[in-house]
Amino acid sequence: MSAQDEIWILGIHMTKFGKHPDKDLVDLGVEAIQGALADGGVTMADVGVLAAGNLRGGGGIGQQLQKQVGQTGIPVYNVANACATGATALRTAIMAVKAGEVDVGLAVGVEKLAGAGLLAGADRDEDSNVWEPSGRYGAVAEVDGRIGTATMPGVFAQIGMEYGHRYGGANFELFAKISEKNHFHSTLNPLAAYTKAMSADEIMNDVMIAYPNTRPMCSANCDGAAAAVVLNGAKLKTLSKQQQRRAVKVSASILTTDPWEEACQVLPNVNTLTRNAANQAYEQAGVGPEDLDLVELHDCFATAELVHYDNLMLCEEGGAADFFNSGVTWRDGRLPVNVSGGLQSKGHPIAATGIANIWEVCQHLRDEGKQRQIEGAKVGLAHVIGLGSACGVHILEKAA
Repeated sequence: MSAQDEIWILGIHMTKFGKHPDKDLVDLGVEAIQGALADGGVTMADVGVLAAGNLRGGGGIGQQLQKQVGQTGIPVYNVANACATGATALRTAIMAVKAGEVDVGLAVGVEKLAGAGLLAGADRDEDSNVWEPSGRYGAVAEVDGRIGTATMPGVFAQIGMEYGHRYGGANFELFAKISEKNHFHSTLNPLAAYTKAMSADEIMNDVMIAYPNTRPMCSANCDGAAAAVVLNGAKLKTLSKQQQRRAVKVSASILTTDPWEEACQVLPNVNTLTRNAANQAYEQAGVGPEDLDLVELHDCFATAELVHYDNLMLCEEGGAADFFNSGVTWRDGRLPVNVSGGLQSKGHPIAATGIANIWEVCQHLRDEGKQRQIEGAKVGLAHVIGLGSACGVHILEKAA
């Protein structure tokens, strides 16, 4: 691969996740962009394309951010792709750089979600016991209230319980212990929305949302933003030795959607598109799961983390429960997972999450993880999934 074809993250930044009643979307997005530019030692004058991700702000966030950080006439792409929005924005900037249209691209994801509550599925007529086929989907019915639920805690509860029924070993206590791990990890992350350690017993005895997911096992709705500056290897070589040393190589950038399955026309399948994305990413990067030093995966619920051990092939098929019970995923284990605290503690401002997961991996590959640093980290994976469905997987490597 030539230097022109290589993709590097030059600068990256995430805001403090949590409640920001005094800041709007533009405030948070600008903070992330300015932080990423400063981190990379460049300005908006160096940037050739902007990809801006946001779900709930009404559209046009990229142009709104431009007015604050610099209207330089560059193309702006406004991106919305469920929980994979941030990763999709980054992928958009990467594609522009890889295509040779620009040397430097900028991606940002920003969301205001504090106090949003449950983001439920489609409404249905509660008074009707008979379903009449109508509209675009013909004979395809919404499942909410008929077979399970379309609300996210319930969907992922079903996904986790299905895994346990199929392979064994996954029970209420195990899911609580996964959450215990992530809440413990969060105590070392000052940018996390919540930094409180919780025992498995405390987690199991908290408010039940959708069995087996209690409140602490659910991702935390919050406000936040993250941004990244990417460039090609040829451009990087023209920059200072310090910039080159801190740059992080993007060895793989993959985005997938659901392949056709009869069942997935109604029921979401988070497993197949994640496994497909992981396979493609490992092949593109020329590494395997055994080469990873840390993983930030999309633990929107404790049940989701378990199934994604398997989907990302961190363990043998069906072996996720044993994999976790071995202690390998704690920060002092062989393959730490969600050292940031994960979505359950770090928080989940939807459009920012995909880039925030990458930010966490970058800190360790740069040896800038401070008190939570994974020593000797050279290769990391960041994963995010949004129902609908979209899955982003990025594999990142330390600069030589």
